[in-house]
Amino acid sequence: MRVTINGKEDTVDRGATVADLLTRLDLAPVRVAVEINEDLVPRKTFDQAPLHEGDRIEIVTFVGGG
Repeated sequence: MRVTINGKEDTVDRGATVADLLTRLDLAPVRVAVEINEDLVPRKTFDQAPLHEGDRIEIVTFVGGG
């Protein structure tokens, strides 16, 4: 399926979830916030949040520092 991730077109497997996408991108779920079509996806539902054809996904990574 075609989706847009942070402004770039990409493909994901049919039936993929947010958790699957984060695994593929090698991102730790506890360090990101994810929006699908401008709706925030609660972290506890990443493994249940399906991706659909045409979704616009924004992933923000939290970085600590001092």
